[in-house]
Amino acid sequence: MAKAAKRLFICLDNTGYEVSLERRKIYVALPDAKAERTGYLRVIDESGEDYLYPAQRFVAAELPVSTRRAVLHAA
Repeated sequence: MAKAAKRLFICLDNTGYEVSLERRKIYVALPDAKAERTGYLRVIDESGEDYLYPAQRFVAAELPVSTRRAVLHAA
């Protein structure tokens, strides 16, 4: 079975999560179908751990393949 790919998102709104999220920063989101069905993303935040955040706070990062690889490698 194929492993679900990590996705990249840019934080647009960190209100109430100022310690955990930075505006305009790219974050890695882990696959979590149940969370997504309820409007959340499982994001690896500033603590280095993954937590659920409202999906409306993020926008998908459409990056060139080479940039995407570099970001995921650095994460």
